[in-house]
Formats: sequence, structure tokens, C-alpha cells
Amino acid sequence: MESLQRLHFNLSLSQAIPTIFRKMASDRIKQIAFIFLASCCVEVSFAQTPPGISTSILTRGNGHITGIALDSLTQKPVEFANVALVDPSTNKPLNGTVCDEKGRFAMSRIPKGNFLVVISFIGYETKKIAVVITDKRNEIDLGFIRIGPTAKMLQEVVVQGQKTLIEEKVDRTIYNAEQDATTRGGDATDVLKRVPMLSVDMDGNVSLRGSQNVKVLINNKPSTITANSVADALKQIPADMIKMVEVITSPSSKYDAEGSAGIINIVLKKNTLEGLFFTANGSVGSRGSSLGVNGNYRKGKMGISLGSFARGTYRVIGNFANRQTTRSKGDTILNIQSAHTYSNGSNSQQTFSWDYDINKNNSLTASSRYGQRSQSSYQDQLFTQTYRHDSLFSKLQNIKTTTIGSNVDASLNYTKAFSKKDREFNFLTIYSRSNQTSGFVTNTVSEADQSVLSRIKNENQGHTQEVTFQADYQEPLRKNQLLELGGKDVIRSVTSQYRTWNAITGDDPYVLSANPSLSNGFNYAQSITAGYVLYTLTTENNYTLKGGGRYEYAHISAHFDGQPDIKIPSYGVLVPSINISRKLKNGNMIKASYNRRIQRPSLRDLNPNIVSSNSISATQGNPNLKPEYADNYELAYKTGIKASTINFSAFVRNNTNDIQQARSVVGGTILSIYQNIGTEANYGLSIFASIVFSSRFTINGGTDMYYRVLKNNSNDPFINARNQGLVRNYRLFGNYNFSKDWSVQFFSFFQGRSINLQGYRTNPINHSLSMRKDVMGKKGTIAIGIDNFMTPSYRVYSELKSAYLVQSTSDTLYNFILRANFSYKIGKLNPDKVDSRKKAPTEEEVRDN
Repeated sequence: MESLQRLHFNLSLSQAIPTIFRKMASDRIKQIAFIFLASCCVEVSFAQTPPGISTSILTRGNGHITGIALDSLTQKPVEFANVALVDPSTNKPLNGTVCDEKGRFAMSRIPKGNFLVVISFIGYETKKIAVVITDKRNEIDLGFIRIGPTAKMLQEVVVQGQKTLIEEKVDRTIYNAEQDATTRGGDATDVLKRVPMLSVDMDGNVSLRGSQNVKVLINNKPSTITANSVADALKQIPADMIKMVEVITSPSSKYDAEGSAGIINIVLKKNTLEGLFFTANGSVGSRGSSLGVNGNYRKGKMGISLGSFARGTYRVIGNFANRQTTRSKGDTILNIQSAHTYSNGSNSQQTFSWDYDINKNNSLTASSRYGQRSQSSYQDQLFTQTYRHDSLFSKLQNIKTTTIGSNVDASLNYTKAFSKKDREFNFLTIYSRSNQTSGFVTNTVSEADQSVLSRIKNENQGHTQEVTFQADYQEPLRKNQLLELGGKDVIRSVTSQYRTWNAITGDDPYVLSANPSLSNGFNYAQSITAGYVLYTLTTENNYTLKGGGRYEYAHISAHFDGQPDIKIPSYGVLVPSINISRKLKNGNMIKASYNRRIQRPSLRDLNPNIVSSNSISATQGNPNLKPEYADNYELAYKTGIKASTINFSAFVRNNTNDIQQARSVVGGTILSIYQNIGTEANYGLSIFASIVFSSRFTINGGTDMYYRVLKNNSNDPFINARNQGLVRNYRLFGNYNFSKDWSVQFFSFFQGRSINLQGYRTNPINHSLSMRKDVMGKKGTIAIGIDNFMTPSYRVYSELKSAYLVQSTSDTLYNFILRANFSYKIGKLNPDKVDSRKKAPTEEEVRDN
């Protein structure tokens, strides 16, 4: 019965969200993680299926069931009613669809046997009809099916639909972004701010339980767009295209070992219903505007989807202040700075996807994504006062920092099903490339007349390319056991050509610096070969055990232009994982997990280009970095009180070879270099609750808190460092439905100060309010939102202390945003033909079945 209720819940989701999503909700598609066949060393991805529905049966027969759902009182069609095909012996759903606008439905490829057709909808009684499929009677038309209204069902289904903003699974937390109107017109950064256990700082950097060492996937696939900079990648993904965000804190061994804190999987919206469908979304606001279009066409065995999105940001203004004292060789220097800041930029993305059913057991899927980004940031009138030996020096500068880049991802996936239930083979290839040119121009100007006195220019051209081959095979050993094997090979190459020019006066031409630390080329190549095995066992008393191991071997080569190779040894790593869960009789769940993860240095960590747009502060990568290792332990419990749910989780994460910035003093300049500083330990607790006050009003909220301990383990007592402290985050969501087509949502997030080895940093408070109204016969939707109206400006303060330096920095950002969004849909999708491709069961299906 629990699985049937879950199916009703998933299908009734189409009634609790805006009309624009209703026809998509019936195919709750989830791409499952990459798993690997060790002998083939190639890559694969899974198609997606509603939790609780066993897809293995969809291609096993020739049965076909049709019908029309009618209101028993008005005799009018019941639009978008939920239809499930249920096994009466187990009461578990085997197939599902929704009625169209005329109440019609159809389910295909049903095997011989006895079944129940279960029809449900908001405000109606559940209707159950027994059917029998035989060789001679495999075309069944149920005709008109009349269902009667009931107030009890109305309250029950609406409450279930409102609880879907956050879902808790055995190994992950799911945030259903399409339910949140407060992010419309924004990008993925705005979405991730709302996801439990995640935090996003003012620069767009994402942390999971306090760590930025996360692996970000898009539709369960890696991309070079995230390898270069996660913050930049998120700005290229429109919020309106995101279906859900999965936070996987306990990844199984089928996932790549990278991401010491865990995995964030951004699942984009997808349609597999027949017909032609077109949507357009536009927004205007005080800080940014966007326009997006998307078209879907499906006929028979083939489906095509095209999309385009563009977004511009502007008038992001603020102030900067910095005070730092440095000590080097007995010399003490005090620098005080202040400046005005602002930024603007643009992002665009074009997408294409194609899928084709060769036959009932073989299918192909291809997709591509091309994105562009341009960002400019300014520090105007940066005034620096330097106190040294009782002398005062001052300097006035204007700084412009730019980033221009493009990226392309292309993939081709083949899926082979077999006659034996749940046996499947997948093969996937991915090509991904990212090109980015970043740099800065610093002009020192006269305080008297603003004339240019001297100039410095830096330019860094970077390229990241990745080719992946992956395969997967899964074999059911028994009804309750599943064995998965996989192999993967990844070939990565990174180049960084950086140059620095100086002009002694404002009129002199630029002269290229001869210093190899400022002008050089860095080349980095990495190949990773991996294999894994994963075993899943589900017992009759509701225990589920998922355990496995993954081995990855990395070969690395690196060199500067014209120089011999840097000696970086190859290395292998074994990463075990185990997840144990039990469903209790009252619907509660308890789970425990352990996994070992690895964090390989990113391009940002490795790039030796010295970025010193500010003359008293510079950053540099380190090509000699070693990987970081993490051991993660988690214990979680889920319970319910009437219509409300509460989730508790406790975790421990221990890191060795921790990659962080270490700061030293060179003259009066602070140089920050990424290094393996030592160890890090985090001891945390997360609480999240979904409270249903009525069928119209729900609140979701919770807290993430952890105690962090950092050590650099240096034997030198002068530079030995240790820091620790409690970090707390709080978030609150609310939704109130005035009517079936008019609602209001609010969101608030408070992030406590973060702890690093040499100090701390405060973080901003974010809040937003949005109202949504369906118009034009529910073909259009208007949303009006306002962000940070109670705190139109916020101040981020950071402090660093060591034997060499004392620094305090303040950034003030004016982030009051007023925005309006309009979306419109054209066309009609027909659910008469069910997507019948063979798909691998999700992890939830393995547990439930």
C-alpha cells in the first residue's frame, strides 16, 4: 500500500504545482548514477522512473488498457486524473499515467495476468477496477469510468502534494525546485541557496556541510563547466529549467570517488509524452532580466527537445574595505583600503536532446549543451594608505576584472535490456570542453586629476577538455538481490597560458614581464581508470543493505612551457561504501552509512598564474598538490506526526591532506597559495521538518550545524595553526494557496559565520517573497517576487590572524531585487502512448520491490 500511495503522490503532484508543469509531472524521470563494467572501461547513464514503479514490466507484454474518467455528478471529464496499474497480490504499482484534458488514458505493453486499475484525483474517491490480460484478450477498453467527489480525498491529496518540496531518500535529500516560485527568473545559484545542507556565499561558491569539495553533476553527468568553476557553471543554468536538486551525502561505489563532501546532482526538466509542446519564460528585474524558450516534440519511437536561454545581470553594486597588518623580517606594514564595487554580466545556453527506441529492448539517447558567459567586475577609486616606518604612502587605483568563456558538452548513450527482469547493459560516451579567458587591468591614477600614472594587465587563457567512456552491467541474483559491475576511463587535459604586462607610465606601451612566475604556460594531463562492484540486498523484514567498493587509478603528467615534466607520482585509491536502512512498521525510516571519498585538486587549485589585481593581495595555485581524502559517517532517522514529517541526521567527516589556502607575506603583500595543510574534522547535526497546518498552508524549515576543527600539523611552533568553532545555518520555506491558481511563497536563509584555519567569515541573510497567478486559461503564469526587502544591503566581514598577518575585510552588497516573471505554453501533449523503453530500476525501486 505504501508503494501505491507513493505512486498516487507522484502522479497527483501535477495538481499541486503550476499548470505549466502538470503534463510533465506524470513522468517523474530520474537519471540514475553512472555505474561501470570493469572490463570495458566505458561510461553510462540511466533513464528515469517514478519512485515505486517497477519499469521492468513495461516491455514484457502486448496488453493495452484504455478508458475515460468522468465526474459522476457532472458527467464531465476528470482532467489529469492519476491512473495506476497495480499487482493485486502485492498491492504494488507496476505502471502509471495521467488522463488528458478529455479524461482519456492508455497504458501499453502489459503482460498476461490479473491487475487492478486504480484511478484517483484531488477531491474524488479512489476507483479500483479488476482486469485480466490474456493472449486472446489483450485489448481492454474500460469505457466511461465515473468517480464520485469526496471532501476527505481532497484534503488527503492536497496535503500529500504540498509535502514534495523536500524529499528524503535512503542516500540523498531531494529538493523539488519546480515547486518553488521564489527562484523564477534566476539561475542555479538561487536554487541551491534553498537546498538543505547546502550554502552559497556571495561569490557563488557552493558548500555542502561546510565543505566546497563537492562533485557537481548535471543530469547525473560530469561536465568541464563545473570542473573549471562551480560558481561560474551555476550562473549558466536557468532556475526555470531545473526539475530537482539531489544532495547525495552517502554516494555508493557506482559514483565517481571525487567530491570529499558528497555529490550535488542537478536534474533538468525533461518530457517524454507524445505531441508538440512549447514554453516561453521571461523575467525583468532591478538586478537582472532573462528570456528562455523550450520546445519538445515526440512521435512514436523518437523524441526531440530544443532549448535556449539568456540572462543578463546589472547594477550589482557595493563597497569594499580592508585593513591588514603584515610582519616580515622585523618590518611591520599597515595597509588600509576602501573602494566602490559593481559588476555586470551575461550568460546564455543552448540545449539539444534526442532519444530513439530502436526496439523494445534497445534505445539511444544523445544530448548536447553549449553555453557562453561574460562577466565584468570593477573596483573603482580603490584608495590604499600604507603606513611604514612612521611614513605614509597613498595610492589610488581603478581595477577591472573580466571573465569570458564558452563550454560544450555532448553525450551518446546506448541501453540494452534483456528478457530476464532487471538485467541491463549501458554504454555512454561524453565529450566536454571549456574555454575561458580571464584577467584584470589595474590603472594607478593621480589623486589630483585622475590621470593614469601606470598600468598592469594580466590575461589567462585556459582550456579544459575531458573525454569519458563508461559502461555498466547489472544482474539480478535473486528477487531481492542485485549485483552491479562497472568500469570507466576518463582522459583530461588542462592548459593555462598566462601573461602579465606592465606600463611604467600611462602613455607607455605594455611590456611583457620576463618573470616566469608571471608569464608562462602550464600543461596538465590526467587519466583515471576505475572499476567497481556493488551489491544490494533487501530482506523481508524491510532491511536494505547496499555495499560495494570502487578502485580508481590516476596517472598525471604536468610541465611548464619548455621545461621538463614535474614529478607527480601516479596513485591508486580504494573507496568502499556501505548503506544500511530499515523501514519501520509505522512508516518511519532509520539509516546508517559509511563511505570514503577523494578530492583531486581542481584547475583553480593547480593553476600557477598569480592573480594580483589588488597590489597588497595575491592568489596562486600549486601544481604539486596531492589529493585530499575524507571518511564520512552518517546516521539518519525519518519520522512522521500526522501529516507532517521530520528528518534527523548526524554526521562525522574526517579529512586528511586537506586542501586549503595557506597565506604568507611577501613584502607588504599577502600571497595565498593552495596547499595540503593537514587535517579537518566536522561533527554535525541536521534537522529538517515539513509541517502541514492545513490543505492550503505548509511550512518547511530546518537547521544544519556542525563543529569544525582545523589543524595544519606543522612542526614549526611559530607557524603551527589550529582553529575550531560552531557553524550554524537556518532556512525556512512557506507556501499558502489562496485558490487553485493563486498562491504565495516565501523563503529565508541565515548562514552563520564560517571557520577557516586562520580566521572566520560572516555570511549574508537571504529572504524572498513571491506571488504566482495562473492566467489565460491556465496557459500562462505570472509571478512577482521581491528579494531581501527587509535587509536591502548586507555586510560580509572576514578576519584572518597569524604570526605574519592580521587582516579584516568588509564587503557590503546592495541586493534588494524586484522582479516579474511571465511564462506561456503552447501545444498539447498526449499521454495516450506511454514511454515504454526498458529502464534500469532506481535504487528506491530495488528497495521497494
